[in-house]
Formats: sequence, C-alpha cells, structure tokens
Amino acid sequence: MPNKQSSVSQGETSMSSLKNSIEKIKTLEAEKKNLLVEMEELKKIADAKAATLEREVGALRDEVKSLRILMNDSQSNAQNNAQI
Repeated sequence: MPNKQSSVSQGETSMSSLKNSIEKIKTLEAEKKNLLVEMEELKKIADAKAATLEREVGALRDEVKSLRILMNDSQSNAQNNAQI
C-alpha cells in the first residue's frame, strides 16, 4: 500500500513545479512583449535614418550633377576662347 505521506509529498512537488513553470511562462511572455516593443522602436529609428540618408544622397547626386555641368561649361568656354 502506498505511503500517504509520500503521495502528498509528490503532489506538493508537482504543484511547486507547475507554479514555477507558470511563473517562468509569465516572465518570458512579459520579456517577449518588451522586446517586440523595443524592436518596433528600433525599426522606426532605422527607417528614419534611411530616409534621411536617401535625402542626403539625393542632394549630393544633384550637387555632383551640377558641378559636372559647370565643369563641362567651363571646359567648353575655355576651348572656345582658345580657338578664337
């Protein structure tokens, strides 16, 4: 016949283990939620940075294009003056 005290002890251990598992799940779910929020914030920051860089690169391209045109005009004028 099983010992009643042994059966109670196993039940208490099982309940304690279950409580620990439930607490661990709650803690992990809270951490997951916090990490997801942080990821969203970081994505917004990255998107903003990318947009800023796109604008800066576009402005630099425009400036290079203008300088090339200016340099070509200067060279054309120099060549025309040399031919005169």
